[in-house]
Amino acid sequence: MKNIVILISGRGSNMQAIVEAAIPGARIAAVIANRPDAAGLAWAAERGIAAVGLDHKQFASREAFDEHLAAKIDAFAPDLVVLAGFMRILTPQFTARYEGRMLNIHPSLLPSFPGLHTHQRAIDMGCKVAGCTVHFVTAELDHGPIVAQGVVPVLDDDTEATLAARVLQQEHQLYPEAVRRFAAGELTLCNGRVAGVGADAANLALQVPRV
Repeated sequence: MKNIVILISGRGSNMQAIVEAAIPGARIAAVIANRPDAAGLAWAAERGIAAVGLDHKQFASREAFDEHLAAKIDAFAPDLVVLAGFMRILTPQFTARYEGRMLNIHPSLLPSFPGLHTHQRAIDMGCKVAGCTVHFVTAELDHGPIVAQGVVPVLDDDTEATLAARVLQQEHQLYPEAVRRFAAGELTLCNGRVAGVGADAANLALQVPRV
């Protein structure tokens, strides 16, 4: 059984999708937020999951917060740390601590559009498709070995909000599947790339809905 610790900052819709997927061989050991009032904490607690709120504003530095956060995470002996809308830039020391066992989901087809406002940037650039990317976390923001990507069309009348909603639907499918594959030991890091995505798994690594 793999222990999973999920980090959130708000309602944690991807966290909820992962919990509700009831992934075989995976135990959601804890949900931790950098905001004590994060709505996702109450949701997790109602389901019997340990829910921990840490106010990052109470720490003198990013390094101090990350050190305290790591101690809270390690108390649950995690095999995998999952960032699910965790809106904090992590220090290199923190990312190194969980190298190869920390996943993030980003609302763009990386390496395109790292950072914020991904959906509007895709619309402004005239992209015909957009999507989301699950990747292993490294010290470089929104980089790291790519595990899986979900693709959606960009429609002529899309707004940032409508495109974001369509991408989020893909996130809720893609992220639990990526966690399942990790828990099952199906993902291998080799020379900075993720192995374990063969032809039989292509539909899991790249989801392309019909327009």
